[in-house]
Amino acid sequence: MSELTVASPYVDAETQMISAANGVDYAYRVTGAGDAIPVVTFQHFRGNLENWDPALIDALAAGRQVITFDNRGVAASSGRTPNTINQMALDAIEFIDALDLGEVDLLGFSIGSFVAQEIALIRPGIVRRVVLASSAPRGASGMHGWAPDVIGAVGKPQTSPEEYLGVFFAESETSRTDGQQVMGRLFGARTEGRDQDTGWQTRLAQYDAVCTWGQPNHALLERVSAIDKPVFVANGDSDPMILPHYSYLLAGLIPGAQLKIYPDSAHGFLFQHHGEFAADVDAFLVA
Repeated sequence: MSELTVASPYVDAETQMISAANGVDYAYRVTGAGDAIPVVTFQHFRGNLENWDPALIDALAAGRQVITFDNRGVAASSGRTPNTINQMALDAIEFIDALDLGEVDLLGFSIGSFVAQEIALIRPGIVRRVVLASSAPRGASGMHGWAPDVIGAVGKPQTSPEEYLGVFFAESETSRTDGQQVMGRLFGARTEGRDQDTGWQTRLAQYDAVCTWGQPNHALLERVSAIDKPVFVANGDSDPMILPHYSYLLAGLIPGAQLKIYPDSAHGFLFQHHGEFAADVDAFLVA
């Protein structure tokens, strides 16, 4: 059974639209309030507004605004999804500029963490702190696409709950039980006003971007050393999509970066351990 049996701020948040200078109409939601720097989040491969666990967003938004959005061409946002991480970052900057947010904190998950890295490099003036969940640096060996069983599970036109569980959660009974609860929140908590599904064009473009990002090039690994903001890198210890050793590599390349690996969890560690992860993020953002 889902834990969200009472009112959830994220479930109840209105989906809004804003037009940016690049001509894109972005779909987004704002959860929470407070005087703290707002957090802008960046979603995983093929994800939309409904693929954020409400329990995580609610916990993160306890003392600040958390802004979730669909980047260009994704779900309800207009345009076509670009096929490079660089362009995705430029489009995300346009969204942040359109909201006139000033300085923000970034939380990127999976492909969204690649976008967050690029924003910190392209427009450091708008970034205060960065959280990178299930992440890898550009050019790392072994990241040129995902393992066949992983892309076979998440890259098909129609995926199944079993395949989602297999990638996002570990094989243990505890992790799979937690995964069932997460799925209940993702697909059952919000019954009206749900976001549009992501299309096939988004899937193709995003995977092209992932493969380009993962082309081995050790010279490119030095890029992230230019990120001069505080960074928190996190992952699950059994992530089959972005292996934990990439988190160690990334944290070692970014000066002063913090690192935490969450036990008995996979790609969806931040949903499985939403309370602990939100507390760790909060401690990092207020430090």
